[in-house]
Amino acid sequence: MADIFSVIADPTRRQLLSLLLERYVATDQVSASGAGDGEYSVSELVAQLELSQPTVSKHLKVLRDTGLVVVREEGQHRFYKIDVSPLEDVEDWLIPFLSADFDTAEEDELWENASDAVKSAAASFGQNVGRRAAATSHAVKSVADDLVSKLRR
Repeated sequence: MADIFSVIADPTRRQLLSLLLERYVATDQVSASGAGDGEYSVSELVAQLELSQPTVSKHLKVLRDTGLVVVREEGQHRFYKIDVSPLEDVEDWLIPFLSADFDTAEEDELWENASDAVKSAAASFGQNVGRRAAATSHAVKSVADDLVSKLRR
């Protein structure tokens, strides 16, 4: 299996992941059968990327082998959907780098001089954002887990 960092380093595969993510996010409800939700057919992806079918299929195979996409076969047609769970490793690796340049000295001084109303509003905003992020993350993970379990049946 290819290293996930090598897989996402390719610009075509990043485009594929972006398209699949957009479709996944745009899908509001899962139908009773689970079919068609958040999926792209290979021919739709070929049209979107303006690449040949063999090229798109090659990249989809790499993404599938890494677990970044799941495939559903219907006759001779294949439908692909993103699975974001393998990207958690990338997120875990990136977080220390993203926070390394965070200079707290300036922010601490500004925060000390802020009024109580600003501090209270900021705290409330942060709590709301945190709750919504956690709820959204949980919902996405639950849907993904449900779909994976349905696909394995």
